[in-house]
Amino acid sequence: MTSYLLPDDQVSAAAFTQRGEGTLPGHLGLVVTVMERGRVEGHFDIVPTHHAPNGFLHAGSVVTLADSLCGYGTLANVSDTASGFTTIELKSNFFATALTGRVHARATPVHLGGATQAWDCEVTHADTGKRMALFRCTQMVLRKKG
Repeated sequence: MTSYLLPDDQVSAAAFTQRGEGTLPGHLGLVVTVMERGRVEGHFDIVPTHHAPNGFLHAGSVVTLADSLCGYGTLANVSDTASGFTTIELKSNFFATALTGRVHARATPVHLGGATQAWDCEVTHADTGKRMALFRCTQMVLRKKG
């Protein structure tokens, strides 16, 4: 049986939404709606600060949503023998954009190893269901010193 760095009572949507307050995810209005060890979902509602100077949705807004959800999932799955994690690779493919509405994302683990984790995240427009992006990241699990 795996013992996690975060106990079950700290793995909740409300706890992770609050965790983002005062940081980039909170600044972008990221709301976590599902927080489970095997699935994380969340969204932000598009406002003008999510736009790039060219008027389109800034890719960084989408990447921040996906990367945050994958990171939250990683943290929820880190063993208590570790001290945390860090991102070692991420990749995004973009298929569509939006100027208004809600951007939704769902992150799921591909690999939950002791030294690395890999997560996929599908980003969609909540109002239309249209796929906006696919995202994958790999995390390195950090070992406690000593």
